Amino acid sequence: MERLAYVAFDTVPAPKGASTHIAAFARALAAHYGRIELITAGLITAGSGGGETVERWSGVFHSELPALGVSLIDRILCFQAYLNRWLSRHAYSIVQFRSSFEGLPLIELSPRPKLVFEVNGLPSIELKYRYPGVEDDRDLMRKLKAQEAACLGAADRVITPSAVTAEYLQRDRGAKRVEVIPNGVDLTTFQQAGDPVPSDIFRMLYFGTMHSWQGVELAIRALAQARSQLEARSQLDVHLTIVAVGDTEAAERLAAKLQVLDRVSFLPAMPQSELAAIVRASHAVLAPLSLNDRNLVQGCCPLKILEGMACGVPVIASDLPVVRELGCDGTHFLLVKPGSVDQISEAILRLHSDPALARAIGANARQHIEDHFTWERAGASLVKLYEELIRSSSA
Repeated sequence: MERLAYVAFDTVPAPKGASTHIAAFARALAAHYGRIELITAGLITAGSGGGETVERWSGVFHSELPALGVSLIDRILCFQAYLNRWLSRHAYSIVQFRSSFEGLPLIELSPRPKLVFEVNGLPSIELKYRYPGVEDDRDLMRKLKAQEAACLGAADRVITPSAVTAEYLQRDRGAKRVEVIPNGVDLTTFQQAGDPVPSDIFRMLYFGTMHSWQGVELAIRALAQARSQLEARSQLDVHLTIVAVGDTEAAERLAAKLQVLDRVSFLPAMPQSELAAIVRASHAVLAPLSLNDRNLVQGCCPLKILEGMACGVPVIASDLPVVRELGCDGTHFLLVKPGSVDQISEAILRLHSDPALARAIGANARQHIEDHFTWERAGASLVKLYEELIRSSSA
């Protein structure tokens, strides 16, 4: 029997896309192989080497290791120390990991298990957006890239949710054996919305992190512009709900400056079942991804777009290659020029004035998700990859 582990320097469960992804993959592997050990980071008391193991989901045995410290580096080093201790007591045939933070202890193992490096984002690209000034630390950036290269070189398979990311890893990072497994949606949770409830307010939704690459500022500016145009025509009002992971202070200041703070609601991150209800009650989901290396070069597979589509709610998104992987403009969503407040506002007004178009896009989007972007489909692709690894080990 294969002994499998999934290691992630992430918090699970949590109201974030990373946690959703981890849970879906862990459950798919457990369903096929009977058991998998999920090892994640936690703000738990150091001392015993980690918290108690619990069966988080059927066949998924979850252990948290301490990741304590004032700075990110402190937390990484703490987690790695406990992971090293954990690995000295547990042997696995296949281990899947999500970054060089977990990967460095794994690639030093002897004998080394088969390694699956799941690349959703690279610290050498993403950290500068979370921690301003990091990019100026050339020594740190050089170390990060070297660590990523070591993990890519040691991995038996590399998986990523975006073809843009796969191309980047192969072209610029020298990665081999890269396979694209797109993100999915839980269709039971994100059920299709019914016809919109008649209302004098056109309700829009943004959900996700407040990182600059998400373009939340553009959504607020587009709200203000659309509101101004609608008021000039004595038509219906607009409202934006922001379900946020992260600090919303800057967004609130911008909304106040543009005099639309009374038309923006800020809600904290919430369980997916609650989020899905808010998606279904919306007339449009906004995903105004910014033009930067995180979205253009590295790539991503935005869950907010897939989950909005699954609910049959029209999505307005930036016209980027990572978005075009997910559907067709005018059929499955409306695409706008990245960074263009004018085009986001025009798309809002278009959906506002053409309910038939909104219904058609929503219905097409839901069917497209059912056909191509479910977690069951992603899990089956992952299991197929594991089966290939197992066969190669026994050959």
